[in-house]
Amino acid sequence: MTTVVITSFGYLHGQEPAARVCYDLRHQFRDPHLRPELRYLTARDAPVREAVMGTDGVLALVHAIAATVDAYLAAPRQDEPLTVALGCAGGRHRSATVADALAVVLSGDAERAVAYLVADLAERYTGRGLAVDLHHRDLDKDVVDR
Repeated sequence: MTTVVITSFGYLHGQEPAARVCYDLRHQFRDPHLRPELRYLTARDAPVREAVMGTDGVLALVHAIAATVDAYLAAPRQDEPLTVALGCAGGRHRSATVADALAVVLSGDAERAVAYLVADLAERYTGRGLAVDLHHRDLDKDVVDR
C-alpha cells in the first residue's frame, strides 16, 4: 500500500518540514486571519473551511496537488512514503484546510469531501488503496500576533 504523508504548518512557527513537495499558500490566497470573526477559529470550524474553500483558486489548487501526487506515485521508485507539506502564515486556516481537503480526496472519502467541495475528485480515488497520514503541525498553537 502506498502512503502519502500530508503535513500542514505555519511559517511563523518555524522552518517548513522536510517534504518531497511543499506548497506555500501565504501570498496567493486570502488569509482568514485578517477577518476578526475567523482569527481565533481553525480549519476544524466550518466558517474557516467555507472561507478557504470559497477562495478563488483553492479548488484548482487541490486538483493540481492531487495531480502532482498522481505523477509522483506513477514514478518507478515507490520505496518510501510521498510527503506533501502545505504552509501558510500561522498554520491554522489555509494550509490546514487544504491539507484536510487533500486528505479526504486521496482517501477516496467522497462523503466527507462534500464539505470541501471536492466530492467529484474524491470519487476518483475511491478504491485506490492509498494510505493517507495527515498531520497538522501548528493547528493548535496560539494565534500569532501580526
